[in-house]
Amino acid sequence: MHRVPERIEPLAVTAYSVTSALGRGLAAHLEALRNARGGLAINDFSSTPLECRIGRVAGIEDAALPANVAHWDCRNNRLAWIGLQQDGLLDAVAAVVARHGAARVALVLGTSTASIGSTEDAYRRLDHGHFPADLRRPEIHTPNSLAAFVAEATGIAGPALTISTACSSSAKVFASAERLIRLGLADAALVGGVDTLCDSVLFGFHSLELVSTQACRPFDTRRTGISIGEAAGFALLERATAAPRAPRLLGYGESSDAYHMSTPHPEGRGALSALDDALARAAIGPEIVDYINLHGTATPKNDEVEAKLLPHFPTRTRASSTKGFTGHTLGAAGALEAAIALLAIGHAIVPPNLGCDEPMPEAAPWLALAPAGQRINVAVSNSFGFGGNNACLVFGRGEPA
Repeated sequence: MHRVPERIEPLAVTAYSVTSALGRGLAAHLEALRNARGGLAINDFSSTPLECRIGRVAGIEDAALPANVAHWDCRNNRLAWIGLQQDGLLDAVAAVVARHGAARVALVLGTSTASIGSTEDAYRRLDHGHFPADLRRPEIHTPNSLAAFVAEATGIAGPALTISTACSSSAKVFASAERLIRLGLADAALVGGVDTLCDSVLFGFHSLELVSTQACRPFDTRRTGISIGEAAGFALLERATAAPRAPRLLGYGESSDAYHMSTPHPEGRGALSALDDALARAAIGPEIVDYINLHGTATPKNDEVEAKLLPHFPTRTRASSTKGFTGHTLGAAGALEAAIALLAIGHAIVPPNLGCDEPMPEAAPWLALAPAGQRINVAVSNSFGFGGNNACLVFGRGEPA
């Protein structure tokens, strides 16, 4: 029998930032959402041609890590460093470390590929059976490369976790951070996710016949698959008393379908379980939710199953997938879309479901097809990964001044 979780004490989101194909930092993303400007472009990344659209972050190739952490250099960690430098995030982290002590700040990051792109490159350039000298750095060929790099770059010395549950990875980081803080193991947490483009992802999803040759069209009747992107998103979580006016993490829910390696449960049981738990921890009903950032990958099955959740909300609740803007950023999607939900709350905007011209009838009453100004008090963000790894987050406004 499913046990309904109790309400949690909200956490303040005292700083956050995101970098994706839409640009660097929150202002670039807000401008793109307001003007329905997407960031998908023709694939110019893969080692051999693949007809598709990608959400590529400009300038990663020219970025450089600081000298003291240069041994972590790889595409994924470069993007992480770019992301950390936006919106005053590094200063906010430094302030939290100074206030609580480095050992009392946790680090919880999600990724599905880590620095596998560098490992691919190393195997392409084997030198008599060995990795080439410039990539003979074991620390970057590990799943925990991202968290280890960010810990060293920021000086965070508290509990450090890497979560890799496919496309729900950097949504689940919020849940793990809440537990660490509630149990007294940390006083604050830097959470987030980073994933970069690589052949393993592009050709892996292509082999599953899930990659669209055109820009993805979430919840459109003619959708044909995903567009893959890359992103870095981060958020700083503290107890609500630290910043009463900051937006809040109100609740989270997690579940596992255990149904199929790459297909969600046809009735969305796991997704609904995660949603119910998130609302229970937030102590609210679905009628309170103003906006839902849908996972919305534009694959036939994902959108069909996720649409089954929408009738649990009133039709006044607006919903959209923003993957038509950024592409599916895999392990970074949860953090990216949490940031978009927070922008919706902070700037009274309903992000549009870009790329949808003929909405699925079962989703149409809720879908926002154009940008709209609307006060958002409560927003939900869904992240559903392969293997039935589901996570739902609930965010809300802070206390009024």
